[in-house]
Amino acid sequence: SQQHTISTIYSASGTLKVNPFKMYSFFLPDSVTEEITLNLPAEQALCVCRLVCRRWKAVVDSASFWREKCRREGLKPRCITTELGDWRGWKTFYFLFKEPRNLLKNPSAGENFSGWEIIRNGGDGWITDRIFAPHPDKTVTKCFLTSYRLCLKRQLIDLEKEGYSPAILDEMQPDIVISDWYAPRRDCGSQYDICIELLNQFQEAVQTLQPESVIFPQWNDQPWKEMTHVFKDYGRGVRFIRFTHGGRDTQFWAGYYGIRVTSSSVKVCLTAE
Repeated sequence: SQQHTISTIYSASGTLKVNPFKMYSFFLPDSVTEEITLNLPAEQALCVCRLVCRRWKAVVDSASFWREKCRREGLKPRCITTELGDWRGWKTFYFLFKEPRNLLKNPSAGENFSGWEIIRNGGDGWITDRIFAPHPDKTVTKCFLTSYRLCLKRQLIDLEKEGYSPAILDEMQPDIVISDWYAPRRDCGSQYDICIELLNQFQEAVQTLQPESVIFPQWNDQPWKEMTHVFKDYGRGVRFIRFTHGGRDTQFWAGYYGIRVTSSSVKVCLTAE
């Protein structure tokens, strides 16, 4: 009876005897529970709502919940793969593409050369230092500096280890968005180089971007320039991305008068409709 139900919820003193979330879940139909959780941040739905009771956990753990979460927030897969069949697939899809993350480690020299492999260390070699002119991104305060002979460094990104399964890459073909910032010194000419390779499982090139070197003359206005490129419809088999960049000065001055690079970025993003 209603009186019995109320007596199990409240003590004789009138205080609640049960978790109010559990009490509400007892009365609410699943459709209402789903609507409530859909209007919460995804992290809260996962870390809080799933712990309320078995019914709420079942709602959050359903494929329909994450599919609707994606739909409402404009995350539309290019095609429906078998990997999106259960809630884990849709949840993974949501977190991969809701806010695509930079897959490069230490992109702005905050940890010296951690995460980078130096493959050419010409002249006096690479160093890191504070930026010499304000960067458009005010949070960027350091950069990598090159010397009077060619300096190159690289990173290899394992896409599957980063959460992008072969099915997502091969069937959905999300965009691979590249960005890199570079600048010369005002008083010395310099050269900027970049090479981006999309690699298969054997680390063989599927597609390569290697534009001509950018040359800055002496007595320039030392501007920060951004290099951007988007790989689209690159075909099946891409499993790794190799990002290589660097440069040198063009006047062979001892020290660190070559190109500066910072704020590099590699992101995997949903293809814009």
